[in-house]
Amino acid sequence: MRQSTLIFVMNPKEEILLAMKKRGFGEGKWNGAGGKVEAGETVEAAAVRELREETGIDVPESKLESVGILHFTFEGKPDWNQDVNVFFVRDYVGPDGIETEEMRPEWFTLDKIPFDDMWADDPYWLPRVLEGDKVDFSFTFDADGDLAEVVEGYVG
Repeated sequence: MRQSTLIFVMNPKEEILLAMKKRGFGEGKWNGAGGKVEAGETVEAAAVRELREETGIDVPESKLESVGILHFTFEGKPDWNQDVNVFFVRDYVGPDGIETEEMRPEWFTLDKIPFDDMWADDPYWLPRVLEGDKVDFSFTFDADGDLAEVVEGYVG
């Protein structure tokens, strides 16, 4: 299964940085920055690279907080199947996010997270992470792209 990353930035005002995906996989959805781990790259290095490429924010790997792993299966699209390592960053230096060809970042207060315009799995795990839990979930999307199954693993 392909390895991917997902990284969310929190600011001192307790806002979360989400980005509107402008093209490709997940187009039209709010999400964190992230993407595929390249050959010879660690998941941490991939998370840092993806955050920089998609939002202009640069952080050292030492600032990454691992908050969980998400396992995705897409029926009829096995090339989309992936294990996603999720990270939070609460301490960074630099811009608050810049628009790139791929993403348009925007800060949201925690009570205004646009779950209706995010992936259908996000309401299951993101609130848990925001409460301080670490998560391990498995999600299956059916051939129509609808969430078909949720399996909650370790949450602590």
